[in-house]
Amino acid sequence: MKKVFVGNLDFGATEESIRSAFEAYGAVERVSLMTDRDTGRSRGFAFVEMSDSQEADQAIAGLNGTNLGGRAINVNEARPKTDSPRRSGGGGERRERRW
Repeated sequence: MKKVFVGNLDFGATEESIRSAFEAYGAVERVSLMTDRDTGRSRGFAFVEMSDSQEADQAIAGLNGTNLGGRAINVNEARPKTDSPRRSGGGGERRERRW
């Protein structure tokens, strides 16, 4: 199983449109289109899981830079998530109120 990152997607892209582009290269197990938690709108990227790593490599080579929905998409092997600290926008620990 190989996970592929697809970036620079048109905000109107759907899981079906992404799946059909990748199925030209082999069997697609899952398409995960990332959406904004608050608005539900696409965030412009997705992950595609393909069962055969050779087919995934062919999809990467064949689709990277191609036009999907009016935009040139970026396609490459997904990197594992890093354990970076979350930014809260605050100063770290909570403080007692002054008043």
